[in-house]
Amino acid sequence: MKKIKIKDFFIKDKLTFISGPCVIENEEHLLYCATELTDIFSQFDINFIFKASFDKANRSSVDTFRGPGLEKGLEMLQKVKDKFSDLPITTDIHLPTQAKPVSEVADIIQIPAFLCRQTDLLVEAGKTKKVINIKKGQFMAPWDMQNAVDKVKSTGNDNIILTDRGTSFGYNNLVSDFRAIPIMKKFGYPVCFDASHSTQLPGGQGHYSGGQREFIPYLTKAAIAVGADIIFIESHPSPKDAKSDSKTVMDFKDLKILLKEAQTLYNSLNLQPSLC
Repeated sequence: MKKIKIKDFFIKDKLTFISGPCVIENEEHLLYCATELTDIFSQFDINFIFKASFDKANRSSVDTFRGPGLEKGLEMLQKVKDKFSDLPITTDIHLPTQAKPVSEVADIIQIPAFLCRQTDLLVEAGKTKKVINIKKGQFMAPWDMQNAVDKVKSTGNDNIILTDRGTSFGYNNLVSDFRAIPIMKKFGYPVCFDASHSTQLPGGQGHYSGGQREFIPYLTKAAIAVGADIIFIESHPSPKDAKSDSKTVMDFKDLKILLKEAQTLYNSLNLQPSLC
């Protein structure tokens, strides 16, 4: 597997988590979340990458909160970097023109699932030479992600992570097929499992998406059991007040409980020979 370096660690050296609020709500809230999560993760032997979006461009309704936008959002994320110099940061892009400015702040550029087939977006992201995390579209088979990998690699950049976040299952529902993790690992890159968005009910509430966050711990542990290198869980200090994905972000206190279980499971599986 390709060894992906993030700041001062390599993916696969130990369990890695990506976590943070779905969207940047304001500067004070962003810095609070980064501070609290840094403290929580410092209590575990787990690599931590902080995530927050400056723009949620694929919201269900035109009236819902999207975030502060590119310029202000990057300014806020830079303040997180200034306060926590060793903390890796990731955020997503929706347009090719966003790749370069985002690369000047983020350590990992995330490609949203809905946009994983967008050639220009993948190519511009690849040109930055940053680590590119490509989320598998809910509408795609895991083996079809080879095409997305090839688009980024065409730029000479092979610092790639692939993320599964569930597969469309009828209307307003997703199902997690855990075969996707070992299938995508065969491409030779680290694989991440997005446990929060996999519990989403897309557009299930009409003007916003529903979700079943109570299943996040189960899906997380299942993903670790089948070999996920990274777990992605959006989190929030008060989920009911979250301005985006309030039904699928995980409460900080519940995340802390899950981290203990996840670390124990990951270590037990990686301290013995693989049966696969």
